[in-house]
Amino acid sequence: MINELKQARLDKLKKIKEAGIDPYPAKCERTHTVKQALDSFDEFFRSEKEIVLAGRIRMIRTHGGLTFANIEDQSGQIQLFFRRDKIGKEEYAMLKNLDIGDFIQARGSLFTTKRGEKTVLVKDYKILTKSLSPLPEKWHGLKDGEERLRKRYLDILFNPETRKMVEKKAVFWNAVREFYIKRGFLEVETPVLENTVGGADAQPFATHHNALDIDVYLRISAGELWQKRLMVAGFEKTFEIGRIFRNEGISAEHLQDYTQIEFYWAYADYEMAMKLVKEMYCYVAEKTFGTLEFEIRNFKINLGKKWERYDYREEIEKITGVDILKADLNEIRKKLDELKIESEKNLNLARGIDNLWKYCRRKIAGPGFLVNIPVVVSPLAKKLENNPQLTQRFQPIIAGSEVGNGYSELNDPIDQAERFKEQSKLRAAGDKEAQMTDKEFIKALEYGMPPTAGFGVSERLFSFLMNKPIRECQIFPLMRPKP
Repeated sequence: MINELKQARLDKLKKIKEAGIDPYPAKCERTHTVKQALDSFDEFFRSEKEIVLAGRIRMIRTHGGLTFANIEDQSGQIQLFFRRDKIGKEEYAMLKNLDIGDFIQARGSLFTTKRGEKTVLVKDYKILTKSLSPLPEKWHGLKDGEERLRKRYLDILFNPETRKMVEKKAVFWNAVREFYIKRGFLEVETPVLENTVGGADAQPFATHHNALDIDVYLRISAGELWQKRLMVAGFEKTFEIGRIFRNEGISAEHLQDYTQIEFYWAYADYEMAMKLVKEMYCYVAEKTFGTLEFEIRNFKINLGKKWERYDYREEIEKITGVDILKADLNEIRKKLDELKIESEKNLNLARGIDNLWKYCRRKIAGPGFLVNIPVVVSPLAKKLENNPQLTQRFQPIIAGSEVGNGYSELNDPIDQAERFKEQSKLRAAGDKEAQMTDKEFIKALEYGMPPTAGFGVSERLFSFLMNKPIRECQIFPLMRPKP
């Protein structure tokens, strides 16, 4: 059936070309959007001013010498009225070669029909694009979730909720940028291709740089180690919004290619950063959604209320009975098995502790900050002065998950080198997410970096506030090609 409909359109395309008409011209003479025409309708109607509109045909019907069509642009829909005696026999006859989905421009004046509908009386028209595949008549024709993501353009075209999501996402990132610029942060760009990846525990994508004949990695953070170099260079407030890439699994919270914001703030610590992060979350939520109250994963979240503090060690011990600062790997593995939590074959202490925490976090509604996180899972954070087993690290907790990560940055080059050394041992033992040693970064720290707080959050925050899986909140998520 689809092939027959497509063939019918190909036949119409042929007739259009045979008439000497270009079905795909470059030039369009549009003078107004549909919304502008409707907003100024009375003025245009009284003056009988001619305007030119353009858009996609969403409906077309013919009654003898009269044809009605609805066209739609991004701003809205309006009805067109074609009369054979107004546009001429040949031009009117060519209307039969138009289909729903085609783009046209129409020149004419505005009037109101007997039924009270604001309409354009068309004087002349022009084909802008001849569509070859028929649009689904109703959106339920594409109810398969994967097909909606694969043909996202149709999802956006027919589903107002998806269109609004795309628009809100733009507002979201603009609000993030606006927030930091207003507070004196400088927006920067740092390398996406790196010799050594750092700034997160994640498995990178690897590729080859032909010109330099070297293997490189796609970054796994929004320039953490580069922005810290800028602190060494004398900048005091920087941020970057950019794509990062992690060669990991897909889940409702995880993707491999997504946008993240990271900021670095000299002469600040993690307590100051937490205050700024709460302000940012509230600012962006209000700007994007017009509210601070959300329902996320059956949790009722109010970002405007007091944010709680959750102690990493205490939360795990309360739920599992394990004291992570005293337990060894065997004890943690035994508890993971008891709780039926899957773990890696080459499980190490850091990964085991992290798996326990991920089990525990699911019941914490938030909003709040996870604090007192152990050194063993925090290779880039400063230690707590009163307990060197813990760090000055924090993570915002919303609806049972971490939605961001920040800390007082480690600026001791000797301590940093030792932690990289420990991470290297984990990588050698098979932990692909352990961090690589970045000797150039250590060298930069040797020149001196002031006390600095840093923080990063990905578009996971947007997906949480939308209460949707993160993949559905990407405009064009990566899909496996059809065979």
